[in-house]
Amino acid sequence: MDAVSTVQGRAIPFGAKNVDTDVIIPAAWLKTISREGLGKGAFETIRSNPDNIFDSAEFSGAPILIAGDNFGCGSSREHAAWALLDLGIKAVIAPSFSDIFAGNAFKNGIVTVELPQEQIDRLMEVAATDPVTIDLENQTVTTPFQDRFTFEMDPFRKRCLSEGLDEVGLTLTRDQSITEYEKRQADTLPWLAQGTGKAA
Repeated sequence: MDAVSTVQGRAIPFGAKNVDTDVIIPAAWLKTISREGLGKGAFETIRSNPDNIFDSAEFSGAPILIAGDNFGCGSSREHAAWALLDLGIKAVIAPSFSDIFAGNAFKNGIVTVELPQEQIDRLMEVAATDPVTIDLENQTVTTPFQDRFTFEMDPFRKRCLSEGLDEVGLTLTRDQSITEYEKRQADTLPWLAQGTGKAA
């Protein structure tokens, strides 16, 4: 997982409310276990309209998505986070998120920012023409027009995102402590190691 300090660039002013995971990535795309290629199916129903915002040249490569209330509701499919990543989305700003989606997004390195609707409305307005910046360290969203919005984030999630730590990476930060514990256990309780290949 890549470390995140800031996410800056054009933001797709989507704004739709109650966007469920089936809209983000339809069920027909769930047959794969690979994270690659799912961007092609992201928002497939919406993108069936040739004039959709996701395929607009103006927002090509945009790393931020601005959405409405209750983004990511519906099923628990982690493919929704994978599809967003494959589409190039590194952060989503919305008034609220489904808890399961927010958890999946976090575990895949996507920053989820919750802001009040009036601030979302302002960002939608700015995003139509100008970039947006998310500063994870200072927990702010800013625009070229001196807008500055602060957001809350769980300190544990902030640390993991800032340091690029997924669950495996987080465990490996404790590698020395784990090794020392296993050595102490082998020395004091050698019979537990029998059959594991660790005891002589």
